[in-house]
Amino acid sequence: MGQSESDEKPEPGDLIEISRVVYLHFAVYVGDGYVVHVTTAGGAASSSLKCSSSKKAIVRKQKLKEVVGNSTWKINNILDKMYEPRPADDIVEEALGQVGNVMEYSVTSENCEHFATKMRYGIPLSIQGMVVDAAAFPFRPVAEAAAKLFRN
Repeated sequence: MGQSESDEKPEPGDLIEISRVVYLHFAVYVGDGYVVHVTTAGGAASSSLKCSSSKKAIVRKQKLKEVVGNSTWKINNILDKMYEPRPADDIVEEALGQVGNVMEYSVTSENCEHFATKMRYGIPLSIQGMVVDAAAFPFRPVAEAAAKLFRN
């Protein structure tokens, strides 16, 4: 199994960041060594959503060590300074309730980080998604502002 980047032990409701080659994968720790995360519908535990052409994903509960594979991981409650986390019991209950659900997948608007932050904070946000979106569409804010001007 991949190594943790610290000696800290995850608590139920924590977000787990797994370092992949070109992106970070996020999962929700639900206790007893398990995480709930989003992966391609037919993919392996440690498969890469970013490299998949699939537009569908499935929510899975798996052992953290299986999801991590040979990668490294750490606890990263990425938005705790901006948003109040929901109670751990609520996070875990909702995450477990999503297991088996098939969902749309998009690198910029519906990815593993969106899922994880929605479980923890009730708000689906992805910093990676915003960066990819900004890099792919650098003039989008200008175009949206211009469109608003012309609509009014």
